[in-house]
Amino acid sequence: MKMGKEMESPKEQSSYTVEQLVAVNPFNPEILPDLENYVNEQVTSQTYSLDANLCLLRLYQFEPERMNAHIVARILVKALMAMPAPDFSLCLFLIPERVQMEEQFKSLIVLSHYLETGRFQQFWDEAAKNRHILESVPGFEQAIQAYASHLISLSYQKVPRSVLAEAVNMDGASLDKFIEHQLTNMGWIVEKGDGSIVLPQNEFNHPELKKNNTGENVPLEHIARIFPILG
Repeated sequence: MKMGKEMESPKEQSSYTVEQLVAVNPFNPEILPDLENYVNEQVTSQTYSLDANLCLLRLYQFEPERMNAHIVARILVKALMAMPAPDFSLCLFLIPERVQMEEQFKSLIVLSHYLETGRFQQFWDEAAKNRHILESVPGFEQAIQAYASHLISLSYQKVPRSVLAEAVNMDGASLDKFIEHQLTNMGWIVEKGDGSIVLPQNEFNHPELKKNNTGENVPLEHIARIFPILG
């Protein structure tokens, strides 16, 4: 009597998509090359699959000699782009500490810390030192700018133009274009006097709105799990 699922032949596997391979047999080391190729595909097509990337990192744990540092770096950059989701921490948990001590990964961990704590000026300064890692992943800058504007919208009722410029690392015409996009799509309003941006009301930048919410408050420790701060 045969126990469990039989391993599919390479010919049978070729008929599956990568996502299906992950679902059918996530611990099969034969799918490792497919998962590595899929990371590169995510980069070029500007798509994202956390499940497939976590699966690859797990397989690297079982076969550390096959770990590709370039691929791991790309996974972490894509995870940074998914913020405020905790994807970076989920991926980092599966990467051996000795690998995390390599210079490129130490830099990515620092970048993650700056993003999680909203220290955008330090983030952009550090990012400028690591362009060789970040610029190989299209859409990185735009994803971080979207995250920065999201965080600002939760933190401010009205934000000075200079604060926004620092957070999204823009000025001049490019900042004007960014603000115009937010006016159209996110309901921002620019004051005529000093050019400050008035942000839409939400329960975070207008706490009084939360008092009228009949739902239960989210405990502080739950928020801490969503936005972990790395030491």
